[in-house]
Amino acid sequence: MSRFDAIVVGGGIMGCTTALWLARGGMRTALIERDAIARSASGVNAGTLTLHMTRAALVPYALEGWRLWAAAATWLGHDVGVVTTPGLCLAFTEAEATLLEQRSAVRREQGAPIDVITPDRARDIEPGLGGSLKLAAHSPIDGHVPAYLTGLAYKRALAEADCTLLERQPVTAIDRLAEGFRVHAGKAVVETKRLVLASGVWLEPLLALLNLSLPIKTLINQLVVLERLPPVMRTVITIASGLLSLKQFTNGTVLIGGGWQGKGDRETGETTIIPENLIGNVQLAAHAVPALRGGRILRSWAGFEAETADAMPIVGPVPGIANAYVIGSVHSGYTSAPFMGRLLADHMLGRDAVMPLFPMDRLLIGTEQGVVA
Repeated sequence: MSRFDAIVVGGGIMGCTTALWLARGGMRTALIERDAIARSASGVNAGTLTLHMTRAALVPYALEGWRLWAAAATWLGHDVGVVTTPGLCLAFTEAEATLLEQRSAVRREQGAPIDVITPDRARDIEPGLGGSLKLAAHSPIDGHVPAYLTGLAYKRALAEADCTLLERQPVTAIDRLAEGFRVHAGKAVVETKRLVLASGVWLEPLLALLNLSLPIKTLINQLVVLERLPPVMRTVITIASGLLSLKQFTNGTVLIGGGWQGKGDRETGETTIIPENLIGNVQLAAHAVPALRGGRILRSWAGFEAETADAMPIVGPVPGIANAYVIGSVHSGYTSAPFMGRLLADHMLGRDAVMPLFPMDRLLIGTEQGVVA
């Protein structure tokens, strides 16, 4: 039976980054993923790097994450096609304008370089914006990552760091040992001194294997991609209400997101599009950038996003269980994911933390720190 210094369960960006830095830090590390590396939630999201839609308290983490993404070829060792652009957040109604000013102010207090600008200034930056614009906010640092490229890059980097990869091996049981854990994953049974759960919406059932109850809300976010178009935008565009995320890739395709919900089941992994929400999302995108009205939809899909009861992350040790850790449920998590993973790895390696973690004991349900009676 193989034994490791650390096992990370969950091969999304946060899990991959944690495993990568643990392996580079000298720990014999394995990464277990129920699908393929960065294929589940991390592989089907919009890949938006945004400060406008990041919760204010997470802005310092998102800034560090953005810097890591911008330099991915250096520390990851492989190009993931990151595009850094300015970002615009738009308001088309008076209510949205008030919301935009309020949210921009609190994010600016946390260090985000966001300025509220006039509609004319917004059109200087992005000439194709719709005509009913009331107000806008501008950030010089936003961007996007082609999510389909990140899995390949991380897989190569993990292999180069001698991290053992166990893909398509869903975890079915976790045994607590005198010094560590035994993990049953598909046909594999492996042991470890340290265990990291980084499994997104599947954190709840995995924590239950340790007799811990922590509810995780599952969001089913719909996404739409349009056919290749001539250049119609050069920024990442969002709306103050949070219902739009819009960007054009270098190949001309346009990705439309914004959290419009579909249907899905985390147990089966199946998702279904809600047509009315797809139509609403596309109409909002065309209102923001009228040139999109000439584009045809190539495909639409839905992906999972995890959210805790207070919509804040859980990153750090598992209370009451030595050498167990958790990382996940980070709002706008793609932006800050590399930094969150490195932050947890540094903590596990005994290095000084540059920012606080996010303890999970605030969320546990039960009689004794969430232990199921």
